[in-house]
Amino acid sequence: MEGLLYAYGAPNILSDDQRREIRARVQAKIAERKALEAGVDPALAAERAEAQYLERVTSIPSVATPSGLPPRGADIGTTPLYRKHSRHDSADMQGRAGMSGSVSSGSTTGSSREESALSVFELRHGRRYLRDTLYPLPVDLAEIQRQNLRTLLGCEIFGRPVCAPRVTRQIPQRVLDVGCGGAYWSARCHEYFTSLGRRNVAFTGIDIAPLAPDLKRQGMDWTFVQHDIRKAPWPFDDETFDLIMFKDMSLIVTLGGGARFMDECIRLLRPGGTLEIWDSDHCLRALQPHPPPPTARQRTEQEIALRTGTFLVSPGTPFAPAPNKYLSQANSWINTALDNRKLPPFPCTRIAEMVYQEPDDLGEVDYRRVAIPLAELRWEHERERPRHARSRSDADGLQLRDKGKAKLRSQSQGLSSEQLAIRQTALLTVIQMIESLEPLLKETSGKNTEEWSHWWGSMMSDLMDPQKGASNGECLELGAWWATKLDDSDQPLSR
Repeated sequence: MEGLLYAYGAPNILSDDQRREIRARVQAKIAERKALEAGVDPALAAERAEAQYLERVTSIPSVATPSGLPPRGADIGTTPLYRKHSRHDSADMQGRAGMSGSVSSGSTTGSSREESALSVFELRHGRRYLRDTLYPLPVDLAEIQRQNLRTLLGCEIFGRPVCAPRVTRQIPQRVLDVGCGGAYWSARCHEYFTSLGRRNVAFTGIDIAPLAPDLKRQGMDWTFVQHDIRKAPWPFDDETFDLIMFKDMSLIVTLGGGARFMDECIRLLRPGGTLEIWDSDHCLRALQPHPPPPTARQRTEQEIALRTGTFLVSPGTPFAPAPNKYLSQANSWINTALDNRKLPPFPCTRIAEMVYQEPDDLGEVDYRRVAIPLAELRWEHERERPRHARSRSDADGLQLRDKGKAKLRSQSQGLSSEQLAIRQTALLTVIQMIESLEPLLKETSGKNTEEWSHWWGSMMSDLMDPQKGASNGECLELGAWWATKLDDSDQPLSR
């Protein structure tokens, strides 16, 4: 939880790369202003000016920070919600792409590794993207930070970095992190297994681009393999891993393409191994007032939800379209843009179907879905009734769910600092997601640069206003699904 709280209270310490980013944005703004006066395209002029500035003042370092997240006080802690960063430092991403140590066997050190890293990137719209792919998100430092925050949120609301009960009973020896990105999940999982007394778990990350730092410097048994996971087979032998994590991959797996990824994961899992999938919906819904808690869920899950101020989601949980004007518009544009690319805007509704379609190979299938409100909800205040008006059953229910004290304190005093940090972090990642998808959403909405800037400013003003904003139930939905690979003795009799 310290990480979430620190994200809102860190000192304003800027690294050299951050200062370069600010100077580059200043150059872009100057060029944009001159372009408007000259009657030429201001967006193109700004992009060119920023790119030229970065090319003049930056170089690719051969060694980068070994941390999965930026150091304390860096971008994550100093990015205010009310300020829009329209462009980001591509040199930072180049540096992370040229990291030493954890690379595929085909890569080498020095300039050849840097050339290999740069060959998969291109600069578009002032940000760094993967070359020759339909992946809609940039792969610069700002986007890596957003993904790390989503991972941090998942670890908090699920209670640990892996949800499958079998994994905590039988700690795996070899773990594969598919689409590892900055490898923050692997670092968190290593810390978790270490806390359980197992420091020697071997982690392998696979991704199309070398974005991960060298986690060996943190004492991990870590290997990175550079490979386009859309191309099967992946470069591993059958039954190599005990745990495979497939996290935030819904913008890679096209509609109808999940079976190929599932087949590859099943091939690489050892019998008795665990496949776990984490993801979140890209379009937002609104939680309806006073949702009933799901039945037949573990008591610990209910306790975590109460402690974190989140809500467990079941098929009966009542949702409605997001009432916030700006989030509703963003939903419409995201839905259209992803549909055009055959990508799912609501991946949480289709992952279970993917897992259940493998009954011959996977068993012990289960899931957890959680809704994180983006602000303190208006109807949460209605929970607090005068003490004399509460019935004995109400008091018993409160005591049964969380032993009374924490719940009563939450009702009478609003959200705790931990709950508020979780919701603010969820809102931050939603805003960052819209920003990362800006080129697609501008095209889909039909807005020009000036119109988009006006819409963005109005959205930020609205979302940061406690009297408006996302106080009507708008929430970020996260989910985790897991299953165990069956061995021969567990196979069904009829195939």
